Amino acid sequence: MAKPLPPPPPADRIELMQTFVRIVEAGSLSAAAAQMGTTQPTVSRRLQALERSLGVRLLQRSTHAMKLTEDGERCFDRAKELILSWGAFEAELRGVGDQPEGRLRVVAPHAFGQQLLVGPLASYLQRHPQVTVEWLLHDSPHDETPDFIAEGVDCAIRVGEVTDPNAVAIRLFDVPRIAVGAPSLFGPGTPLPVHARELEALPWLAARNFYRTEVVFTHESTGEVCRVPIRPRMITDSLYALRSAAVLGVGVGVSSAWMLTEELAAGRLVHLAPQWHGTPAPVYIVYPYARFYPARLRLFVEAMRQAFPESPLPAAGVTGVAGTTVNGPDGG
Repeated sequence: MAKPLPPPPPADRIELMQTFVRIVEAGSLSAAAAQMGTTQPTVSRRLQALERSLGVRLLQRSTHAMKLTEDGERCFDRAKELILSWGAFEAELRGVGDQPEGRLRVVAPHAFGQQLLVGPLASYLQRHPQVTVEWLLHDSPHDETPDFIAEGVDCAIRVGEVTDPNAVAIRLFDVPRIAVGAPSLFGPGTPLPVHARELEALPWLAARNFYRTEVVFTHESTGEVCRVPIRPRMITDSLYALRSAAVLGVGVGVSSAWMLTEELAAGRLVHLAPQWHGTPAPVYIVYPYARFYPARLRLFVEAMRQAFPESPLPAAGVTGVAGTTVNGPDGG
């Protein structure tokens, strides 16, 4: 009777776990093999070797489908964490001056990720040609951070305060927000609203992630606060849709000043109650706590911090106040 094969050495187990993670992320053994530049039988042998060494079944495979077992789900989460820590450990030993390489997965809000942040991203990629960035855009509730391990995310750009105690959150800047509407909302000779409370009677557009039933305004000179209740005619989670609806005269909206510069300059929108501004939205870069961070993540965080110095977003006469606060080890 043949003796069972000895377990692979620890160094090989890292490679086997990397193969397993790639299989899950790619969705099939053949897709993983193509991404790794090897063959499907090789990938299959590595998976079997990992299962033997752990003594558990990780994947259930049929002709048409592949599914993680319960043990496989636990292994996938831990494997990603271990691979990240191992890669960061190697990078730390080699020194911070090493050329960053590998894949960086970043989640960002749609509007910011399509426009404001693309410039710093492009500069980062030009400086570090061995890095590939997966730039994943979706709008989550403003108080929700990704499940970094389960989603395979390295870091996220978040709009709104970060309350997750398990995350490092570095404040990049504050986004000034102003009230705007189309000229067609007002009849010929009708004076435009000057005080924030005059906005209440107008039809409204609501940004679901930030305000739905009330908007808080602050006077830029006196600091007076005015709470304006609203009954929106349209509610959306897209800042672009809100801007387009405002231009078409559907209603008044409060939005990021940087998104409105062209519309205001062209007269498609007018700045309402210009001495009043909505509560600024803080923007953070967020990532999980770890003892070591790979160079590609460290340098990406630093690139974002450098891209938005003290007052990054003056627009339409409104100036943001930027600051940096750190909720984590050594500032990330």
